[in-house]
Amino acid sequence: MKINVYVTRFLILIASACIAQSAFSQNYPITPLSESALKAPLIINKQGSFFVGGQDVTSDTLSTMPAFGSKGTITLDQMYVAYQIPVKAKSTSIVLIHGCCLTGKTWESTPDNRMGWNEYFVRRGFPTYVIDQVGRGRSAVNSASQINAVKTNQVPPEKLPTVIAASHEGAWQIFRFGAEYPKTFENQRFPIAAQKGLWQQMVADWYYGLEEPNATPIALSTLSKELKKTVLISHSQSGIFPFNSAKISNEGIAGIISIEPAACPSADSDLTPYLKIPSLVMFGDFVELSTRWAPRLKACREFVTKVNAQGGKAELLVLPEIGIKGNTHMLMQDNNSIELASLLSTWIEKHVTSKNR
Repeated sequence: MKINVYVTRFLILIASACIAQSAFSQNYPITPLSESALKAPLIINKQGSFFVGGQDVTSDTLSTMPAFGSKGTITLDQMYVAYQIPVKAKSTSIVLIHGCCLTGKTWESTPDNRMGWNEYFVRRGFPTYVIDQVGRGRSAVNSASQINAVKTNQVPPEKLPTVIAASHEGAWQIFRFGAEYPKTFENQRFPIAAQKGLWQQMVADWYYGLEEPNATPIALSTLSKELKKTVLISHSQSGIFPFNSAKISNEGIAGIISIEPAACPSADSDLTPYLKIPSLVMFGDFVELSTRWAPRLKACREFVTKVNAQGGKAELLVLPEIGIKGNTHMLMQDNNSIELASLLSTWIEKHVTSKNR
């Protein structure tokens, strides 16, 4: 009797796996690049970098050192953009937008030195643009003026902006490597042996100290108009940014992919800006184990449902639900990151590049 029970359970598991794989194959087929295409020399037609946006402001507290003037004009709120354009490039561009406490390095080589998504999308034929959020990385922040104003007693310390830094221990839980540091979830996919490479990427985050409205979605809107046809791919803290850009203008935004967004637009808000843009919201594994992420997934489900009810083209992809398990919050650095990049590329080619937009 026990043997029959075990056999029955085994058959149920096999059937469930087959159903999941079947659903995955039907709804989210992957058209991967060949091994030769992944390993061939990377040939680029053009690459470079530039800034979008920015404003000139004057300050009396640029320096406290005699060798440098304290008064003058500086430029702030500009967004840094690096790009690579392949030979025989597609007409659709990709813009990659990093999340909290990180920079555009998120999308480059993984911590264990595998190919990053920016290179993958270039190899796939997409002109690819990687940004640093306003006030992060190579995008300027007004830290000198604000710190020196306090240092010279011109403003009280409580006027300093809010700045955060993510600890290894805190990020461990937020990124869902495990329930507590340094334990890991069973079969999680982040390359834990190379975790130092992730900690080296992390920087102080001025997001909560920036003036509203945040300048990054504004700059992304401008960039989208210049690129004419682009898919905005955001992650975590920046997950809402493409939707905020779409509220400013739909022009140039051909698609939105929001990876584990900290927030989706409210299902009760005006959804009109999103109805004509195909969008995909993607989550990894272990979400329901997190008091931080489970409510966010629920809210995104409601958003997607409401958009589609109003005639939009939104999709929610929770990877375990289609048989892909073990992914953490850092999906673009997990050990199946190229498979996921192939999945997203296939979605783009189906919903964006194949359409006359």
